[in-house]
Amino acid sequence: MGLVMSSMGLGIPSMQMLSTVTDKLLYQQFIDKEIKDFDDFHMAMLDIFNTFNSAVPGKHYDVPSQADVKVCFDDWKSATEPDKKKRVFMEFMTKNVNTSKLDDSTMIAGVVTPPIAMALKRAGENVPQIRRIKIIPDVIFVPSMTLLALVSVKITRRIVSKKTNHRIIDRQDSANQGPKRDVHVGGAR
Repeated sequence: MGLVMSSMGLGIPSMQMLSTVTDKLLYQQFIDKEIKDFDDFHMAMLDIFNTFNSAVPGKHYDVPSQADVKVCFDDWKSATEPDKKKRVFMEFMTKNVNTSKLDDSTMIAGVVTPPIAMALKRAGENVPQIRRIKIIPDVIFVPSMTLLALVSVKITRRIVSKKTNHRIIDRQDSANQGPKRDVHVGGAR
């Protein structure tokens, strides 16, 4: 029944559902944890996303960046009233929670890998060094190669994303520091 309603567009929108769930259950789970510093806050936030992604079938939600969580923590910490803290948390969740989406590279890898795996297996059966590849059934070989390709695309994307984020942070840090001056105390360098 839920699948039919979703396909017709009559299901509960994910953000409305997120708002309902975070308002009652997740925020209560969040404040039940002992939060002393940013690490505790970040762990509580990760626990909420873990709970939410494991409980909601189908859609999964991406965890916001650590910098965004840090900004939320600062706002949350500066709020004195419990209602204001809850409002900061709710605004953060509604603004920064995005559904996880497949990118083009993952989709292409998933579509292109099976025929390439079959062609490589057929070609490998004629090469004397890897002739034993005939032993592996196609039913196991093709999904294994597809899964391997999808995992490698995801890992590569994360590595590239982290390098890009570090470069952006380094540029921001150097722009904020201004020109560097050598300050020496005493005599020789």
